[in-house]
Amino acid sequence: MILNPETDLILTRTLMAPRALLWDCWTQPQHLVHWFVPRPHRVVACDLDVRVGGRCNTTFEVEGRIMPNEGVYLEVIEGEKLVFTDTYTEGWKPAPDPFMTAIVTFADAPGGGTTYTAVARHRSPEAAKTHADMGFFDGWGTVAGQMEGYAQDLDARTMVLERVIAAPVQAIWRAWTDPEALPKWWGPDGFSCRTRRIDLREGGEWVFDMIGPDGKVWPNHHRITRHQPPSLIRYELLTGENGPRHADVRATFDAVEGGTRVRLSMTFADQAQHDGAKGFGAHELGLQTLGKLARQVGAP
Repeated sequence: MILNPETDLILTRTLMAPRALLWDCWTQPQHLVHWFVPRPHRVVACDLDVRVGGRCNTTFEVEGRIMPNEGVYLEVIEGEKLVFTDTYTEGWKPAPDPFMTAIVTFADAPGGGTTYTAVARHRSPEAAKTHADMGFFDGWGTVAGQMEGYAQDLDARTMVLERVIAAPVQAIWRAWTDPEALPKWWGPDGFSCRTRRIDLREGGEWVFDMIGPDGKVWPNHHRITRHQPPSLIRYELLTGENGPRHADVRATFDAVEGGTRVRLSMTFADQAQHDGAKGFGAHELGLQTLGKLARQVGAP
C-alpha cells in the first residue's frame, strides 16, 4: 500500500485479540455497534453488505444529534483487508460531499495479537488536516481500544475445534457442501440427522433435527452467510427453526502437510451459552464430529 503523508492519516496498533475476531468486529453488525464510536456516543443503526459494491451504512448518536453515514466497500479480502468509502453509496451513486476512504488491514503479530492499521485517505491535504483537527488520532485510537476489549470478550466465549484430516481440501469442501453427504456425517458418534430443509449455498439454510442415541431430539437451524470455496464456510447456528441465535460459526480448510487442517470456531451468543456447551462436553463431541468427517472422506 502506497501512502501519501499529505492526504493519509495513519493509525497502527498491536491489539491483543485474534485477527479473525477483530475481522468479525468490523464486518458483523451485531458486533460493530458495540465499539465503533467513542463512548458515550452510540451506533444506533448498522447495515452492512460486506462485498465489493455492497453498502456500508451506519448511524451515530453524538450528544443528541443523529449522524447517518452511507458508503460502499471497494475491496474485501477475508480476514486481511477492508476498503470502504463515502465517495459513493450503494449502486455506485456519487455522494455530493465525500469525506474519506478508509483502508483497514489486519495481520498476525507475535504473541498471538494482531497488527491493526487504519488509514483515512482524503481528497486533499486540507481535508486531511480538517480530519486530524477533528480528533482522528484520539477518536480512532479510542475505538481501537474499545474493539480490542470487545474482541477479547468474544474470544472468552469462543470454542475452537481443530483436526488435520488426511484428505485434500477439495474433498473436505465437497463433504461439507454436498446436501447428500453432510447429513451422513454431521454430529457426534451415535447421533443422526433428520433433514427438514437443506440448501447449502451462500444465503441458504439447513433446518434439521439432531437425534441422540437415546432418541432425544435437538432442533437445529444453520443460516449460511458465507461460502468462499474451498477454504471458508460461515453460518449462524440457531436453536430450532428461526429460533434464538446460539452461535456464529466459522469453518476453515487449509492445505497442510499430511492433508487438510479443519478448524471449526464457534462464538456463542453469550458467556452462559458457551459455559453450558463446554459443561455438556461440546468440545469432545465436536471432535467426534470431525472424526466422522474424516471417515466420510476415507481418511483414517
